[in-house]
Amino acid sequence: MFVWIFHRISGLLLILLMTFQLVTGFYQASASGDPLVQTMADLHRHALLNCLMVFLFVFHALYGIRTILMDLGMKHERLLFWCCNAVGLIIYAVFLVLYVQLV
Repeated sequence: MFVWIFHRISGLLLILLMTFQLVTGFYQASASGDPLVQTMADLHRHALLNCLMVFLFVFHALYGIRTILMDLGMKHERLLFWCCNAVGLIIYAVFLVLYVQLV
C-alpha cells in the first residue's frame, strides 16, 4: 500500500517540481535586476529542490518498474520492494556524492 501511495504522490510532486524548474529556468537568461527575477533565478539552482526532484524521480521510476514486474507475474512482492529500496538508495547516494563534489 505504501508503494502505491508513494508512487501517486511522487508523480504529482514531480509534475509540480518539473514545471517549477521549467518556469524558473526562464529567469536564468534575464538581465533584469528586479528582486523577483533574482529570487526566481536563485530558486532554480536551489540544492534542496534539485535533490528532492532527483530523489522522487529515482524512487518513482523504480517503483514503476516494480509495478510492471508484478503485473507480469512476479510473486515476490516483499523482495521487489526491498530491492527497489536498496537500488534507489545506492543510486541516490551516488548522486549526492557527485552533486556535492561537482556543484
